[in-house]
Amino acid sequence: MHCMLSLLLSIVLPFSSWLSASLTDPQEAPAQEVSVSAPSVVLMEASTGQVIYEKDPDTLRHPASITKIMTMILIFDALEAGKISLDDTVTVSEYAASMGGSQVFLEAGETQTVETMLKCISVASANDACVAMAEHICGSEQEFVANMNERAKNLGMNNTTFVNCCGLDVEGHMTTAKDISLMSRELITKYPQIHDYCTIWMENITHVTRRGSSEFGLTNTNKLIRQYPYATGLKTGSTDQAKYCVSATAKKDGLELIAVVMAAPDHKVRFQDATTLLNYGFGKCQVYTDTSKEKLPKLAVSGGVAEQVSLGYENDFSYLDVTGADLSQITKELKLPKHADAPVKKGQVAGKLVYKLNNQEIGSVNVLFHESVKKAQFKDYFLKALDAFFV
Repeated sequence: MHCMLSLLLSIVLPFSSWLSASLTDPQEAPAQEVSVSAPSVVLMEASTGQVIYEKDPDTLRHPASITKIMTMILIFDALEAGKISLDDTVTVSEYAASMGGSQVFLEAGETQTVETMLKCISVASANDACVAMAEHICGSEQEFVANMNERAKNLGMNNTTFVNCCGLDVEGHMTTAKDISLMSRELITKYPQIHDYCTIWMENITHVTRRGSSEFGLTNTNKLIRQYPYATGLKTGSTDQAKYCVSATAKKDGLELIAVVMAAPDHKVRFQDATTLLNYGFGKCQVYTDTSKEKLPKLAVSGGVAEQVSLGYENDFSYLDVTGADLSQITKELKLPKHADAPVKKGQVAGKLVYKLNNQEIGSVNVLFHESVKKAQFKDYFLKALDAFFV
């Protein structure tokens, strides 16, 4: 009996200790911090591109009208390059007017400005406006889609293939939640003016056709613009195969987040999941941005036609913290050599500015040469000596 009792205690006591630790030690039993219903989601901080939360981010899925984020990137690319302007007149082709699905009922031969087309795409998710803009910029939707795929490749969207510019379900037109977050970030950080369009709740456009003039009302498909106080965009999508998707952007106290939700079962769930992700991000994240980088000294040059070279920072520095650390304790250390050896080429790395928190490096910014300095030849030394002699 005594042996039986000892055996029983040897089993029960360790189990009870494990059970107690499991209930009290968060390291042993971590709480689920985010609860979302959609099968694929990504939460990203915009300035750094850091992913805060993800769930099945790389599964190929139909994107529906979230496709139009890339379409709008290419429209803004064309605007920036001067290929088109917001006041340009776009003529609608029969093919563009024939697009089904979400549309603003443009007619063949109808004209609208580029800016009106942008509103139709970003607010009302108009397939007909997308194709009209693709043809206006590239001559054909096929050529425009080739550019979309090239742009996606350059952004590192390695799991994306676009077949059309509007997101209608066709075989092979696929992407992932992670890739959508990448193109969403590109659009809102490179072209923040997109928010002027995708935050419009309602606006009328005017159709002028052979039957006369008529008003048509645009209503934003992204209900978060009205339902979520920090919403700034960006794009919804839904088809039979894609189900319900959204790439939701929001900004609070200088922190900008992107919440991608794919294949939600209905429109309510996609917005609930997006809200859950955004609230989680705003509660967990803080961003440090260095707005007071010290002025850089000139660096001595050995063996060059000039004795010094000017320097500049390659870019700004941002750091995303999710631990609640005191970011006022971040320190900076400028690391530069005592001199540079000629030749020196503009744009080459001269050194770096290192950022630390609690004595741990958290990132750096390259310091670049801002001008080129050629290697001095004999005649350069001779002229310098001659000049010194006569001074």
